[in-house]
Amino acid sequence: MLIQNGYRNCASKNGHSTGPLKIENPIGSIGIERPSLPVKLHPIAAVKEQRAQLNGIGVVGLGYWGPNWVRNFHQNQCTRRLVACDLDAKRRTHVSQLYSDLETTARFEDLLNDSDIEGIVIATPVGTHYAMARRALEAGKSVLVEKPLATSTEEADELVKIARERKLVLMVGHTFEYSAPVLKMHDIIQSGELGDVFYISSVRANLGLFQRDVNVTWDLATHDISIILNLMGGRVPEAVSCQGECHYGHGVEDVAMLTLRFERNIIAFIHVSWLDPDKIRRTTVVGSRKMLVYDDTAPQEKIRIYDKGVTAQKYYDTFGEFQFSYRYGDIQIPRIEEKEPLFCECEHFVRCLKSGETPNTDGINGARVVSVLEAANYSLRRGGLMVPLGNAVR
Repeated sequence: MLIQNGYRNCASKNGHSTGPLKIENPIGSIGIERPSLPVKLHPIAAVKEQRAQLNGIGVVGLGYWGPNWVRNFHQNQCTRRLVACDLDAKRRTHVSQLYSDLETTARFEDLLNDSDIEGIVIATPVGTHYAMARRALEAGKSVLVEKPLATSTEEADELVKIARERKLVLMVGHTFEYSAPVLKMHDIIQSGELGDVFYISSVRANLGLFQRDVNVTWDLATHDISIILNLMGGRVPEAVSCQGECHYGHGVEDVAMLTLRFERNIIAFIHVSWLDPDKIRRTTVVGSRKMLVYDDTAPQEKIRIYDKGVTAQKYYDTFGEFQFSYRYGDIQIPRIEEKEPLFCECEHFVRCLKSGETPNTDGINGARVVSVLEAANYSLRRGGLMVPLGNAVR
């Protein structure tokens, strides 16, 4: 059946403006069709010429995040021309005053029709991501779309298909996947140092910034879902549930709790809020051997590994003989060479444009995150129902 999967006031769908979500069985799995993709989107990458600079890059949207892209591309000196696009003349004037060689325009079509522009960064409101990315891809431009990639898996899959057919780069702005601490966490987990992962707990909370077009799940939880899927080696959960509430009467949830259930009894919790007195960016990974805490707000020592654990007696005859033993060992603080994640992301996008290689956060990566968000939003509208994800997205 087709359901209108939107806010309580029906002002939008799926946590924002988007199309319906196809659910074959409300208590069964969400069937999300995935295109059959090769391992590499760009088989001609090996023969592409490596150049010192690109001819041109465009950045669309100069609100909250777009100027950061302009700054990083400008510092990188990776492109001969840098063109920023926004409807607001004041924003264009403000940013152009910061960089004397920056070109600006109010028309998105100017970027699409400019033969020098090889890649476009879309940093506009979420509801516009799909339409603008599609137009850019159809105009022959490679695209980096800020998170989330789209407002439905159907839209995300369509963008992946177009990019594949036209041999263009499609990348998603999951910035934390380019963060040195997250990359370090991934390596630690993959090395087996923590043992078997039992659960992951993530908190992302602060006071504001309230969004009008998406709820707190689509705004903040996107980061944590991206991080957790990265730590899980790209696997998506078997099922997702979400509970949340709106406290200001405009139909947009400002606090939410997500539960992600993975294979082998691994569970992850994500708490997101726009209504917390403190800014919290913390992820805890509990393993059978050790535990890890990542605090992104810490000025130093962002990762700590705790040699702590619990051991249960393997054999016992009565409940009275059953005992736990607790281990309290040392705390290890790994050394991390930090660099601004957005600068690393910028460098990676440019390298992919030059070589044709598939980005680490490609369209498939973005579609996986959208599939989890979509299931979470379906659950949110039904009081926290555990929603299985279809096999096609795993």
